[in-house]
Amino acid sequence: MKHDVFSERNSIGGEATSLLKPDGTPLDNNRVEIGPTQLAFDEWAAAGIDVPNLPVMRAQRLDRLVKALHQRDYGGILMYDPLNIRFASDTTNMQLWAAHNPFRACLVLADGYMVVWDFGESDLLTAFNPLVRETRTGASFFYFTSGDKSVENATRFAGQIDDLMRKHAGNNRRLAVDKIQIHGLRALEKLGFQILDGEEVTEKTRAYKQEEEIKALRCAVHATEQSIHEMHKIARPGITENDVWAVLHAESIKRGGEWIETRILASGPRTNPWFQECGPRVIGNNELLAFDTDLIGCFGMCADISRTWFIGDGTPTSEQKRLYQYAYEHIEQNMRLLGPGVPFKEIVFGGHLLADEFVNSRYSVKMHGVGLCDEWPHIAYPEDYHEGAFDYEILPGMVICVEAYIGVQGGTEGVKLEDQVVITDDGYESITRYPFEDILLS
Repeated sequence: MKHDVFSERNSIGGEATSLLKPDGTPLDNNRVEIGPTQLAFDEWAAAGIDVPNLPVMRAQRLDRLVKALHQRDYGGILMYDPLNIRFASDTTNMQLWAAHNPFRACLVLADGYMVVWDFGESDLLTAFNPLVRETRTGASFFYFTSGDKSVENATRFAGQIDDLMRKHAGNNRRLAVDKIQIHGLRALEKLGFQILDGEEVTEKTRAYKQEEEIKALRCAVHATEQSIHEMHKIARPGITENDVWAVLHAESIKRGGEWIETRILASGPRTNPWFQECGPRVIGNNELLAFDTDLIGCFGMCADISRTWFIGDGTPTSEQKRLYQYAYEHIEQNMRLLGPGVPFKEIVFGGHLLADEFVNSRYSVKMHGVGLCDEWPHIAYPEDYHEGAFDYEILPGMVICVEAYIGVQGGTEGVKLEDQVVITDDGYESITRYPFEDILLS
């Protein structure tokens, strides 16, 4: 049964609407707003997976951000990070280009008023969200487009921030900023703003998901797992790593996924050390192939899944099995540490600790948060622990990736595994369903 059309009363806008997609957005073939395809909706319906209501999710995110401003007595938060802009407004525009050419900005004021500065004068990519009260232009002052007028452009933009803050925050001159170029920072400070750490605000606000966001994550993970299944079908000796990786891109995009942050897939001896990027290497017979999706999928949510496969017509070696089984036990035992109220430090020094032979090749993190991308918190291995950096505890609504890379320094191969876990009121639930390799576990 296809669930492509339904009617409901929009609780955010208050008007009766019809011809909506399951996520509460208009069923309009010409809509500008990005989103899942019918293929994804059909797969979620067949799997019994609930789809988020996007108008509700958007309102909840803005409410959380405004609440965070009030808790800190900030008058507003100015965001340039494309992922923070996505969180606040659920709008996108050339996300990867914006990551290194900061032309978009979003200001959320303490009274909930939100302004987005976009590429041009048009609200083409923001009008679908009524929570964006204004769309402007003129937030860019990077050298490529501003040249020797960067200071002038930054000063003009800072003047807009000043006007909005005075109108919506009164005498409050406490402004959080996540990332801004030096001329913008100087212009704001010249106007008397006290600039505060916006990343602290956004990372902690994004860390605790509400139900609609968790639904979105479940959908993104499921769509990514369907894409991984298609990867596995073509993975065989004689084709290149790039051939396999390309399938993940294509299948994700077919379902409404957005981009992949890395290209971490390796085979055979390139699986050790880890973090080698996929390339033209031809996969050999009876080798390991390992990958980390790092995928920004449907609804802009991150599906961060790692798996290692045995590729070939023979049987795994005892060493391949040993590494795989150790990695599997590592994430399974460490996952059991999770639950509400558990201090991060307890996770760092508890659970399944790495044997000496694997310490030097350890992964960069034992666990980390995940939402729109890899997010706060960073839970390190004991060897990398920095006292005082993360003195917090696990709370319901967090989504955590539990990681393992197991390889002997100087060894011939290595194994990467990773699952995504939702913290519940009384424990945790893994939302990763992609199977492990029976041939390597046996």
